[in-house]
Amino acid sequence: MLKRKRFLVATMLTLAVLCSALLTAPGYADGGANHQKRNQHFGVSGGNVNDRSNAFCCSGTLGSLVTIGGTKYILSNNHVLARADQAVAGEDVSQPGLIDNSCRVATIVADFTTAAPLGSNVDAAIAQLRTGTMDSTGFIEDIGVPSGTIVNPSVGLSVAKSGRTTGFTTGSISSVNTSVSVQYQKGCNSGKKFTVSYTNQVIIGSSTFSAGGDSGSLIVTNNSTHNPVALLYAGSSSSTIGNPIGEVLTKLSAALGGGTAVSFGGSSGHGPAAATFDVNSALQPYTPGRGQMPELPEQAVLHASQVLEQQRDKLMNTPLVLGVGVGRSDENDTDAAIVVYVDKTTGARPFLPESIDGVKVRVELTDPFVAF
Repeated sequence: MLKRKRFLVATMLTLAVLCSALLTAPGYADGGANHQKRNQHFGVSGGNVNDRSNAFCCSGTLGSLVTIGGTKYILSNNHVLARADQAVAGEDVSQPGLIDNSCRVATIVADFTTAAPLGSNVDAAIAQLRTGTMDSTGFIEDIGVPSGTIVNPSVGLSVAKSGRTTGFTTGSISSVNTSVSVQYQKGCNSGKKFTVSYTNQVIIGSSTFSAGGDSGSLIVTNNSTHNPVALLYAGSSSSTIGNPIGEVLTKLSAALGGGTAVSFGGSSGHGPAAATFDVNSALQPYTPGRGQMPELPEQAVLHASQVLEQQRDKLMNTPLVLGVGVGRSDENDTDAAIVVYVDKTTGARPFLPESIDGVKVRVELTDPFVAF
């Protein structure tokens, strides 16, 4: 589904009933129901009230609470809060979003503040929270208050998210250091389509981890501390794509003019951005729980990444290739592979080597990546 979750205005009541029925299917933590109505927690429906066209209205997920210089903001995507670079400061943000209120404006909870522009390697924006409209602790529905310490994404890391459409879901990271091409549309299911290229992205290989409308969800570690890992913004029917959260915070700080720390939850962040966003000092080691697949050895990932760098441009310029990254080999759980995401919709297949400089090449067939 292209862009965030959307409804056709002319038949919005019928579609709302249909969507509600579909979202109560088994497999979702709460069927998504608690995420699509008025809810002061985060990880729920919301979006810019101007994100609509003559025939459609669009919304996404209000992912989490962040604090900047003592002021509280909602963190989500540029294409959810900033209408893909088109919003101006002060535009209203509602919860629930238009799609869950028959395309009518619901409770105004925030005012759009700023976004890292599309093309800056993240899809991120913030909106200043209106006092008393959302949980001031930063509690995320079905998850709780996330840790203030971020964790570096790694292959095999067990993660979770709470989003507007699929509710609470879990999965594991299947590739890191991934280059992807993501399709956007300027208007709400209208206007010119365009493609944005990203590097160093996180991919969760799962058909159930997310769906249209989950964009803006905060991806956290699937353990008791809920450390932020990535910001969900795009995917396909078989994959979810996220921006590493360290880069999200860095780019948002730059969009604010720099020099201000961004922290999660209801805590305050102060001090120079350079110190706060030194990712190596902000990361926390992660220990997998029982039954979880171990993470790939760091040395294996490093070697595969070095080989990939030499071939990345060539692979990304190969017809039908939508992305390339580093993941787990399908032959050995401790071996890294170069993962190539190939468009399956045409039926054609590109010629790809079985290995490059001793590193196995693993092909993943997918439909095109789109901003949800």
